[in-house]
Amino acid sequence: MAEETKAQEVAAPTGKAGVELSSFYGIKAGMTRIFDEAGNHIPVTVIKLIPNVVTQIKTIDKDGYEACQIGFGEKREKLITKPIKGQLAKAKTDKLVTRFAEVKVAGVDASAVGQEVSIASFTANTSIDVTGVTKGKGFQGVIKRFNFSGGPGSHGHTFHRGTGSIGQRATPGRVWKNKKLPGHMGDKKQTVQNLSVVEVNADKGYMLIRGSVPGSTSSFVRISKAVKKNK
Repeated sequence: MAEETKAQEVAAPTGKAGVELSSFYGIKAGMTRIFDEAGNHIPVTVIKLIPNVVTQIKTIDKDGYEACQIGFGEKREKLITKPIKGQLAKAKTDKLVTRFAEVKVAGVDASAVGQEVSIASFTANTSIDVTGVTKGKGFQGVIKRFNFSGGPGSHGHTFHRGTGSIGQRATPGRVWKNKKLPGHMGDKKQTVQNLSVVEVNADKGYMLIRGSVPGSTSSFVRISKAVKKNK
């Protein structure tokens, strides 16, 4: 699966009928809030809808499994490499996508190649899972990384934000695996499950999702039908 990174120069989908899949990619545009008819405040994440094109069909006979490869994240033609241009020419699409991912699906016909992915099934109140790459926090200590309490802050104490003792005695005489220690924090793929679609506006090219989703502004996110909960 392609890695989700910063998005550049994208266009809104055309709204034409396309291939129905369980997942598609969008761009996290930021967060805002809306009010329902009863005046209740609802925090939402704004997702910018971008074209997702079927670029290849994986079959059991040839690949050993069934899936659709979709392309997303358009760029200028001068920024497209020759191998990707050849792949797009084979798919007979004019979308200059640069990133690719696979969606498992059964029984997709080869005629789907070159068509755009439809989001018609992602209506309001649909339960979804959203996957993105979390914000990177760099190298952090145990208090920020694992919510350690730390030591006293006054009365001559010298132990404040340190890790503390991590070892044992002569037995076992080593540090156990998976000990919580300072290290790299964030910048990893994460999925938030059972979120809800609040609104979809294909004409203006945006989707509103209740709550927050992983990733920084302008990063790609994968939106899928909820695995544990379906409406």
